[in-house]
Amino acid sequence: MHWFASLIILLGMVCGLMGLGFPVAFAFLVTDLVGVFLFMGGERGITQLIGNMLSSVTTFTLVPVPLFILMGELFFHTGIAIRVFDALDKCLGRLPGRLSFLTVGGGTLFAALSGSSLANTAMMGSMMVPEMTRRGYKPVMSIGAIMGTGGLAILIPPSALAVLLASLARIDVGALLIAGIVPGLVLATCYVTLILLIVRIDPQAAPVYDIAQVSRGQVVRALIVDVAPMGVVVFLVVGLILLGWATPSESAAFGVGGVLLLAVAFRRLSWAALVKSLDGTLRVTVMTLLIILASSTFSQILAFSGASSGLISWATSLDMPPWVALLVMYLTILFLGCFMDQLSIMLLTVPIFFPLAHIYGMDPIWLGIIVMMGLEIGLTTPPFGLLLFIMQGVAPPGTTFAQICWAAAPFVACGVFVSVLIMVFPSIALWLPSLIAAP
Repeated sequence: MHWFASLIILLGMVCGLMGLGFPVAFAFLVTDLVGVFLFMGGERGITQLIGNMLSSVTTFTLVPVPLFILMGELFFHTGIAIRVFDALDKCLGRLPGRLSFLTVGGGTLFAALSGSSLANTAMMGSMMVPEMTRRGYKPVMSIGAIMGTGGLAILIPPSALAVLLASLARIDVGALLIAGIVPGLVLATCYVTLILLIVRIDPQAAPVYDIAQVSRGQVVRALIVDVAPMGVVVFLVVGLILLGWATPSESAAFGVGGVLLLAVAFRRLSWAALVKSLDGTLRVTVMTLLIILASSTFSQILAFSGASSGLISWATSLDMPPWVALLVMYLTILFLGCFMDQLSIMLLTVPIFFPLAHIYGMDPIWLGIIVMMGLEIGLTTPPFGLLLFIMQGVAPPGTTFAQICWAAAPFVACGVFVSVLIMVFPSIALWLPSLIAAP
């Protein structure tokens, strides 16, 4: 069978089944079964399929996934997140647009403690939107800022999605996690700059209001008691990897331990919080591992059928400059982000993009960050961006879906701008990983 026909059959089946409403895992399972019978010899292929599935979910590189998820669940269910938000709120005084700046600052810190963009956005939306609406903030300053900042959890470690991407692309997990820090902070800085510009151009976008006076001593105490301990947890997750003292799996375990100790110290740890955290972790982890199990042989079937090698040969025969190939990959992810969830996009594109990138001599960590930037933008692009629907649930009554999309647009533009910066200046993504690799 010609490689193009094989590619159309395999990709078409996956997309078609998901379009019919099949869960992602089952769409890949059915496609794998059909692919095995077509390209791998039927019954003998089934035996190999089972072996590949088992090995895909018993790899050590996936250990951080449930630990990062548990860390975020504990952070939210114990109420530590609320303490941090209240402490940061005391530091801003009567700054114009203070609630929008609070959203970016708190959301960036939460991204370094939760690893989940959906949870990050849902929590900030339920906390901040009612207050920002009551204070007269325009949607771009409330809804837009929350959606933009919520997506930072994809980039800033601990990012479960980064672990999955590294596992699928067979690249260094620790290097990819660390590589997301600087781009994440650059993107947060762009959000702050955007908010400053909006407030300068349209002061009524975030009206100033009177707040209770807080003494300098109260501010210092809030920072020391409620915020500084979060820095310790961030160090346990990020710093230990950066210093080379722990693997991603070990740092994830330290992070969980750090959040547990903080919950005990703040007297916020209860059986109810623990049960909710474990239940949420179990649900998300099982779903994730099932998808990985179902998709583990997809790239192998693509290779066995000749689809991967044929596509790569065809792409290289076009004699495209590397930057054109990179742009095509990035635009493909942005396009798919309008219609599919982030995990599905990864499972479809990684088996094709990373072998192609190897042919063009692209750094896989750099490409991984660009892919993650595209996935982050896809969370807020209509018509099916997941964060758009989360915000629809917490937005004030009468807020239309179109208003939510327009509110997100300036922050999507920031994401595209930072993506271009990373393409032009790869050191933005590669500087920190190079420190780990340095002797």
